[in-house]
Amino acid sequence: MIALESLLSGSSPVARILVRRVRGSAPREAGCEMFVSEDARHGTIGGGRLEHGAIGAARALLARGDLAETLDIPLGPEIWQCCGGRVEIALSRMSTQDKRAALDRAAEATASRPMVQIHGAGHVGRALADLLQHLPMRCVVIDGRASELALCTALVETRLTPLPEIEISSAPPGSAFVVLTHDHALDFICTAAALQRTDARYVGLIGSATKRARFQRFAKQQCDSLDTQALICPIGAQGSQDKRPEVIAAFVAAEVLAAVTPVESATRPAIQAAEQVPAS
Repeated sequence: MIALESLLSGSSPVARILVRRVRGSAPREAGCEMFVSEDARHGTIGGGRLEHGAIGAARALLARGDLAETLDIPLGPEIWQCCGGRVEIALSRMSTQDKRAALDRAAEATASRPMVQIHGAGHVGRALADLLQHLPMRCVVIDGRASELALCTALVETRLTPLPEIEISSAPPGSAFVVLTHDHALDFICTAAALQRTDARYVGLIGSATKRARFQRFAKQQCDSLDTQALICPIGAQGSQDKRPEVIAAFVAAEVLAAVTPVESATRPAIQAAEQVPAS
């Protein structure tokens, strides 16, 4: 798997694989797409025999020099899959204009992803960034310590600032905030700033039930009419009592993903069409 820009900017011919229509149960929804060249690919239409066959057909199309082809694939015993649905796939050889349009769609999709701010680049913060970099969200790690940010190897944005509450107040609507700094006072400042944003999809604070009670006392004394009911603290506590950073991060990632994923994406109609995604 390589980056889309690298694949589409190369000199090799590229085919687009589009799930144009879905009937019944299928691995992916109508409108999803992937791109393949003779020796590289980007994206997925669900894996398994369906994807393997589509990739082979797309590469054969490129080898023949054809421009387009449509596949109608039953997801049953014929291809050793048991989804039970049926998928229509459009294959097309991409022109320069097609490649530019695909990059524009990808950029638009990335820009529309919800932002997740991780406040604190310590062990748990870095482990969480390692996981979130692979998920459909814009992850930003924020800390006032350059030495800790330098240890973050995830492919996410990092911001060095002594005033993290400003980053919170300027975040896009519908953002998520995970607070796990090295200082309890800073934790409370960041958490209060996040809760003051009534549009936050998730506000999580690392710590125990005792820390939650202390924050609630702090909020009552320092913040007029701050609603703390939406606060998740402890974070990741529903899955395990294991306190290793990587384990905590895994359960927190699941919490954040559930909070920022639109409800409608979890339920798909039995018959879907991708007319809104132009076929090349």
